[in-house]
Amino acid sequence: MLRLRIQHTALPRTALILTDTPRPDCPHCDGVGGIPHDYGDSATGEYAGTDWEPCGCWTEWRTLLLPLPRLPRWLRRRGTGRDPWAPGGYSDEPPF
Repeated sequence: MLRLRIQHTALPRTALILTDTPRPDCPHCDGVGGIPHDYGDSATGEYAGTDWEPCGCWTEWRTLLLPLPRLPRWLRRRGTGRDPWAPGGYSDEPPF
């Protein structure tokens, strides 16, 4: 059974996407959606990373629902690079 939810994404473009969520009462992954497996370096035996094995209670697919429009250029924020709380917009505190 799919447990769908709507998410907002900003990359590569702002859009609403439909995703599946892991089963919260899954006995294998405890609702995380996958099982991490730590592994070590064979020469030193120290930690080298973690492999992720997706659980069967969850699918990693995504579907684009609705691309959201971009803000017009005149509505986008433009930073001046100055501190707005300094007197006159400039600071006399070191470093200058």
